[in-house]
Amino acid sequence: MANDAYPVGIDPNRPSAARIYDAFLGGTHHFAADRAVAERAVQIMPALPRVMRANRAFLHRAVRFAVSRGVRQFLDLGSGIPTEGNVHEVLRELVPDGRVAYVDLDPTAVLHARAIIGDDRATVMVQGDLQDPEAIFADPLVHGMIDLARPVCVLMVAVLHFVPDSAELTAAMRRYRDAVVPGSLLAVTHATAGPRPEEVERISDLYNRTGTPMVLRDPQRLRALLEGWEPVEPGLVHGPEWRPELGDEWPGDPAESMMLAAVAVKP
Repeated sequence: MANDAYPVGIDPNRPSAARIYDAFLGGTHHFAADRAVAERAVQIMPALPRVMRANRAFLHRAVRFAVSRGVRQFLDLGSGIPTEGNVHEVLRELVPDGRVAYVDLDPTAVLHARAIIGDDRATVMVQGDLQDPEAIFADPLVHGMIDLARPVCVLMVAVLHFVPDSAELTAAMRRYRDAVVPGSLLAVTHATAGPRPEEVERISDLYNRTGTPMVLRDPQRLRALLEGWEPVEPGLVHGPEWRPELGDEWPGDPAESMMLAAVAVKP
């Protein structure tokens, strides 16, 4: 199909990080170019689909933890395409009146997310750059869904490793922290080299060639981005180590998950 048959801003021949992730999770919102990248990545690192599923399992645990703390609204930054097991689906099983605002820079993610959300009045999807929190907070849909006078869970799951270090990122992270009330939460996962640095570097190079730079950070660099937040137990760990539940167990070394994870509270 010709490119002009697609909505403005969507090029099916240019791989998208959101659509590649959707392919890893077994979704249906991706094109041949995205599948080609996903297949090449799996050739480099055969465990990658399991890594992605472990990351999604952490997201589910983080949502359940936030609900157990009384949080009823979620700001999911860099949400990607909310495929099966997304935030609002998990939330609906726990608290039917919970609210979700998804935000992603990729127009494909926005388009498909709005179709998935349908007529759910407690969930919205907006296009936005997490490095521009003022624009996100000013968006009418976000403003109407998220009440900053009440605790919020800010989700940054598998997105910060696509954002290079900069003064803008540092300022944005500080702005999200300052914008929410005490008792709010931040849930983060982030790619790291782990015990297979050569494979991870090759995956990073693959993403770089798609036009989506990937930045690997170690625990020290990630902690710097979380300044001002207090990690809850067990702190910043590999994803499978963060409060695993039955069915989420990771066989072998958790560092093989290649993901750091934390949930932190604003004091």
